[in-house]
Amino acid sequence: MNKTPHLATLALIALSACSSPAGDSGPIAVRATDTECAVARTSTAAGTITFEVANKGTKVTEFYLYAEGDRIMGEVENIGPGLTRKLNVEVAEGGKYTTACKPGMKGDGIRGEFTVTGGAAKAVDGDAKLAEATRSYQRYVNSQSDALLAKTTEFADAVKAGKVDAAKALFPIARTYWERIEPVAESFGDLDPKIDGREDVIEEGQEFTGYHRLEKDLWVDGLKPDSNAIADRLLADVKELVERAKKVELTPLQLANGAKELLDEVATGKITGEEDRYSHTDLWDFRANVDGAQAAIASLRPVLVERDAKALSTVEERFAALDKLLEKQRKGDGFKLYTELTEPEKKELAAGVDALGEPLSKVASVVAGK
Repeated sequence: MNKTPHLATLALIALSACSSPAGDSGPIAVRATDTECAVARTSTAAGTITFEVANKGTKVTEFYLYAEGDRIMGEVENIGPGLTRKLNVEVAEGGKYTTACKPGMKGDGIRGEFTVTGGAAKAVDGDAKLAEATRSYQRYVNSQSDALLAKTTEFADAVKAGKVDAAKALFPIARTYWERIEPVAESFGDLDPKIDGREDVIEEGQEFTGYHRLEKDLWVDGLKPDSNAIADRLLADVKELVERAKKVELTPLQLANGAKELLDEVATGKITGEEDRYSHTDLWDFRANVDGAQAAIASLRPVLVERDAKALSTVEERFAALDKLLEKQRKGDGFKLYTELTEPEKKELAAGVDALGEPLSKVASVVAGK
């Protein structure tokens, strides 16, 4: 009997090998429930990593990939029950990382170890347009960081001087610069809750500090004996964040993901009135989040024009439509208070956010070439 495989058989074997998924390539499925975060593979090669997160639970969830020190490498938020969202993240260096699902979008999440092996060339090293996109956005982050520090200093000084009206006027202005670069600011997991943590999401044993603690003092409780100390701590934390933000090395995918994260921030906090629940200055934050998302897309524009001009056009059209809705809510140099909005106005803004969210969510795949 001839034991030499027939040529047709060899061809079939070769075709089968090419069409079957490689051991550690392809999207990594994540099954998220209210009690588990099941990551199909907990090790993969360095490069662009894609997670497909399916929410099988009853609560809205988030998924994160953390580096050492809880530095966020990538995140996808606002995953409703029954929905699946994709996260593309560039990880060029091998090492130990952490995955986390956050049912209810609170707390440290359900965590697991994740290993990246080997190393990979950075996307910016081989693409001049991607490199310029990150440099352009870094310049934006630097300018907003400088303004954040300047205005937070003015805000803290007003609090310490007992100038309540001045502090109230400065509160939404200082926060504008924070909100514009929130994905970068939030990437430092140790600082974010100290600066921007809301009272209802502060972890057990953690002190309520930062902007929102002072917001409550100014609008609800009145300045307290420790308000000055809280203002000093806020300023110190902001100074440290600004230093880190200017040194962070961003990837093109972080720009794309960050634009969507900013819109998710609007959808989950600003459009609901939860973020600035004491001052009701949510529309200032709303405007700033949209500004930041637009800045990220503007930096990526030369890349998007080349890779998917139609998708870019849709995103820009939806941004323009949302801009018009926001401008209708202008009042003086700022905006109406959230409590002054009618229900139809809230629904109109929510619809504008939803309309932009879908095409914006696809930008990261365009940047990743997937």
